[in-house]
Amino acid sequence: MRILVTGGAGFLGSHLCERLILLGHEVIALDNLYTGEKKKLTDVISHPNFEFIRQDVTSPLNFEVDAIMNLACPASPVHYQKFPVQTIKTSVLGAINVLDLANRLKVPVFQASTSEVYGDPSVSPQVESYWGNVNPIGIRACYDEGKRSAETLFFDFHRQYGTEIKVARIFNTYGPRMSLTDGRVVSNFIVQALKNESITIYGDGSQTRSFCYVSDLIDGFVKLMFSDSSVTGPINLGNPTEFTMLELAQNVIELTGSKSKITFHDLPQDDPKQRKPDTSKAKSVLDWEPKIDLLDGLQRTIEEFKTRVK
Repeated sequence: MRILVTGGAGFLGSHLCERLILLGHEVIALDNLYTGEKKKLTDVISHPNFEFIRQDVTSPLNFEVDAIMNLACPASPVHYQKFPVQTIKTSVLGAINVLDLANRLKVPVFQASTSEVYGDPSVSPQVESYWGNVNPIGIRACYDEGKRSAETLFFDFHRQYGTEIKVARIFNTYGPRMSLTDGRVVSNFIVQALKNESITIYGDGSQTRSFCYVSDLIDGFVKLMFSDSSVTGPINLGNPTEFTMLELAQNVIELTGSKSKITFHDLPQDDPKQRKPDTSKAKSVLDWEPKIDLLDGLQRTIEEFKTRVK
């Protein structure tokens, strides 16, 4: 197949492009390089089945492809809070553009949604039927509500035009090629530990996250993308094993052999206190579940970070 991957030069996008090439597909990676980097595509950039195009997903798309996978959007608070208007435009106008293209070509289209659609959840673990608890005017709303609106568009295109859609709700994911400065907790902790700097925990460290290693997540992407047309999602993709921020920091210090000390700071506005996916739907529908545990995944990530942290 010839597959368009928007956001193809990002952390997840680059890993997805590599996997699709490995599976024998042709890939067009589209990215405006706001948060993406071409160097993330080093291993595929010269492959005969790969093409990179620098373009914003908010501009009209005119390609002839067999499938579309939409990963375009800043995904870390540092990036999306800096340019909130552009962020929500990317989610909403980008969704419209990929859906228009999919509808014209009559091809399946995948949406990388997020666990942030659940907001600061009042239920745990989060199941796909949960509607969420989101502040629509908060500092995270450009991302949270943008992704929620994108899901609405995907399902409305499916209902009105019969567009074949695949919606994945991504929970915290980590691994090689994460940006060193994206403000996400795993990259923050590893960089601070490798530099023997204080490890910064916001809040008292009791808030939890569930961390999925990137190769496991890409397995889920591929299984969902190539599933039966009746499978639309949304489907949670993430690791259901829950860790506190304090546990994560302690694991990173131990694995790096760091001399870092842990410091505590005020919790940011609307930061969710708990995040844990119910992945039973992914297991039953896609026969998918994560395989790599946190310590193994952190060790792999730390080794790659060592090559970049000076």
